Amino acid sequence: MMIIPLLKGLRLTLKMFFSRPVTIEYPEKKRQISPRWRGMHYFEKNPQGETACVACGLCVAVCPSRCITLEIREREDGSRYPGRYEIDALRCIFCGFCQEACPVNAIKLGQDYETVHYERKDFLLTKDKLLAGKG
Repeated sequence: MMIIPLLKGLRLTLKMFFSRPVTIEYPEKKRQISPRWRGMHYFEKNPQGETACVACGLCVAVCPSRCITLEIREREDGSRYPGRYEIDALRCIFCGFCQEACPVNAIKLGQDYETVHYERKDFLLTKDKLLAGKG
C-alpha cells in the first residue's frame, strides 16, 4: 500500500530529471518579454529632436498614482511645451494610462525591465532622462 505512492513519486522525479531545466541564467541570457510589457517611460522625439509632448496635461489628469509633474510653458508662437516634466518611478504603478491618454503619442512605456538604481533620486525621470531613454 505504500509502494504505489512511492513509485508514482519516483516516476515524477525521473521524468523531471530528464526534462529541460526551467531556470534561465539571467545575466547571461535575457528572457523574451511580451510586446504588451510596460517598462520604464520614455519620450518620443519630433523631427527637431525635442519632445513631441504638447503639454496638454491629460497624462497628469489620468494618472491614478499622481506620479507625473508637469509645468506648462508657452513659446512665442503660442504653442505649449513642457517646461518641467517629471515622473516619480517609485510611485508609478505602470498602468499605461498616460500612454493611452496622450493625444500625440509623446509618452511611451518601453520594454526595459532592468530598473535597478542605488539612490532614490535616480528613479525621478526628468524630461532629459525621458528623451534620452528608449525604454
